[in-house]
Amino acid sequence: MPNPKFIFVSGGVMSSVGKGVATSALSLLLKSKGYRVTALKADPYINVDAGTMNPTEHGETFVTDDGDETDQDIGNYERFLDESITSVNYFTTGRVYQTVIQRERNLEYHGKCVEVVPHVPEEIIRRITTAQKHAKADITVIEIGGTVGEYQNILFLEAARMMKLEHPADVAFVLVSYLPIPSKVGEMKTKPTQYASRSLNSAGIQADFIVCRAEKPLDVRRREKLSIACGVPKEHVISAPDVDSIYDVPLVFEKERLGERLLSALSLANRPSRLEPWRALSRRIRTSRTPVKIGVVGKYFGTGNFTLADSYISVIEAVKHASWYHKRKPQMTWIDAEQYERNPRKVRELAKYDGIIVPGGFGSRGIEGVIRAIEFVRKNNIPYFGLCYGMQLACVEFTRNVLKKPKANTREIDPKTPEPVIIANPFQQENIQRKRMGGTMRLGLYPCTLAKDSLAFRAYKKPKIFERHRHRFEFNNDYRKAMEEAGVRFSGVYPAKTLVEIIELRDHPWFVGTQFHPEFLSRPLRPHPLYRDFIAASIAHSKRG
Repeated sequence: MPNPKFIFVSGGVMSSVGKGVATSALSLLLKSKGYRVTALKADPYINVDAGTMNPTEHGETFVTDDGDETDQDIGNYERFLDESITSVNYFTTGRVYQTVIQRERNLEYHGKCVEVVPHVPEEIIRRITTAQKHAKADITVIEIGGTVGEYQNILFLEAARMMKLEHPADVAFVLVSYLPIPSKVGEMKTKPTQYASRSLNSAGIQADFIVCRAEKPLDVRRREKLSIACGVPKEHVISAPDVDSIYDVPLVFEKERLGERLLSALSLANRPSRLEPWRALSRRIRTSRTPVKIGVVGKYFGTGNFTLADSYISVIEAVKHASWYHKRKPQMTWIDAEQYERNPRKVRELAKYDGIIVPGGFGSRGIEGVIRAIEFVRKNNIPYFGLCYGMQLACVEFTRNVLKKPKANTREIDPKTPEPVIIANPFQQENIQRKRMGGTMRLGLYPCTLAKDSLAFRAYKKPKIFERHRHRFEFNNDYRKAMEEAGVRFSGVYPAKTLVEIIELRDHPWFVGTQFHPEFLSRPLRPHPLYRDFIAASIAHSKRG
């Protein structure tokens, strides 16, 4: 096998141009040709990880098996590659600087003057090569966060430039850029991408390929224009128009022969692409027309006058995977829980949905509205899926309204509640008191033992599972006996510390809450068992209604 190859993916013109999906689709395409591929994300933030970032600004925090709190694009990589990606595949500017400073304090630079260049780019290169070796990858695809021309990601580009200088035959650059079509003009404009290409040139990098994101396919004239203006062969100017599903993007790239041409640029042999499972998925998505209506009651939706669904991107994708499995078209509605605090009667609108999800979250805003929604769903036999906070608040609602303890609460919201249904374990309580917040939650993969007479066991079809966590508070076992006697089944437990992982209601068609986040393990070709059964229950409810 030749030397390991590296492909850097950067973005031009604007954020959210689709670098993460392009990186994921490109990685899948190369994997389908028989190469061992891994994908990395270089995030330009000073934050050490994504766990301390506001979800309405940055989007979802995705958690890996080994407990790293990462950018949501790591989730895309996992879903496309169908592989678990670990912490070595994610780093931020903050994490890089933290390592450089720590090494300087440990005298690992042997008395040198430690400088931003070259020592910071060298640390970036070390992390990239470490990830490549860890995965034993033939090809490593590195997504550089941010937009070309920003100050924040210049050191990542410098590291890429240095790698190209050292190994010119083993490094390629892909620029993902946007071509607007102003509504009052009606013509696709290439100038913003030309400027993005020149900004990349100013960092010492010449793009080998330009992936052109736009509302419509690229025409011959604009392809030729970009080729001349950006110094790229016209067959390396790739059309990437909007598609109905991100899972069609690998097929778009295959039609444009991007994988074949990238392999040629890296002096690797082209091989047939094995994409039939993705073609079958694409057909299933197109032909699934009967809707399944899912309401998502949460709080991380609003950003100004816009709705940021990226706060729950893994939940969205998991619902899609499960809906397509049942040949249904997912129809999701975002419901701000705060409206049920202002107008409690409005909660009756939940009756029009086939199923309700309450996803994870933190803090007190909107919580009383969520509890009202859970009470309505419980009493009206609507399928319910509570994720992390959604499981905890289901326990609070049950204790208040069934056990008749109206002051029941979680200590996260009310530290002095006389009925603490949800508490922090002693280790987490110490973290809270000492303000050790970043990276200290219960994170990553933990085992869970299932009760055989449960909905969970019926879904998983095995007695022991492993799921990913991201939380600081746990169910208080002092309430377990009373809740069991009143109709709650504690169907999943972390055996080492008897921590409750899954709750169910016995006298309800499908009411399940999980302390973990099952959406992190859902794949387009392998829907998560709990999401699959939740959608099945929602379909059954729609038929009864």
